[in-house]
Amino acid sequence: MERMITLMVQLRARPGMAAELERHLQALTAAARKEPGCADYHFHRSVDDPNVFAFYENWLSQKDFEEHIRQPIQIEFGENRGALLEGDVDMKFYKMVSPYNK
Repeated sequence: MERMITLMVQLRARPGMAAELERHLQALTAAARKEPGCADYHFHRSVDDPNVFAFYENWLSQKDFEEHIRQPIQIEFGENRGALLEGDVDMKFYKMVSPYNK
């Protein structure tokens, strides 16, 4: 059985763009949660730095994640993220080792 794919992402808003970035991230979250391969999708805002956001995502399979990144809302965000983000997006992939029993 294929293990779930977990993605942890951290990104920083350009100065003055945190509210606009949060609006986009809310829309990305709502869309992703409707995808059949999405087990969990959460985004967070740092309590220490309001310009820093993080995602925690679980996808049922690599194929489901690959379908996710082909969604129009994901492509559009990728094309326009330079106006919202300062620096690169830090993405780390993991394979879930503990049993998923939801």
